[in-house]
Amino acid sequence: QVQLVESGGGLVQAGGSLRLSCAASGRTLIYTMGWFRQAPGKEREFVARASWGGGTTDYADSVKGRFTISRDNAKNTVYLQMNSLKPEDTAVYYCAASKLLRPRAGDEYASWGQGTQVTVSS
Repeated sequence: QVQLVESGGGLVQAGGSLRLSCAASGRTLIYTMGWFRQAPGKEREFVARASWGGGTTDYADSVKGRFTISRDNAKNTVYLQMNSLKPEDTAVYYCAASKLLRPRAGDEYASWGQGTQVTVSS
């Protein structure tokens, strides 16, 4: 089982930027790291994913061109750089880990962090 701890959330004005971090620990071999988010009253949705070794990334259409996922394998850390933030980006953001190669659905991820709140004011 892998343990995940997110950090970096906060309150930002529309148009601003935040960088989320997710530190992974444990003995499970990680293939893919992903970010999801859940806004109040809405279902959890996929945001981005990155393969652990190959650098392959994938984004939801709603964040493409504004968010960038990256990872530092030496630090076992994955980042989500969020630029041009919009009020609709307000949500709890979760980091997740999967043994699958190209997972997008939440149930394809076996390990989850506790989440970090991102609030974008208009």
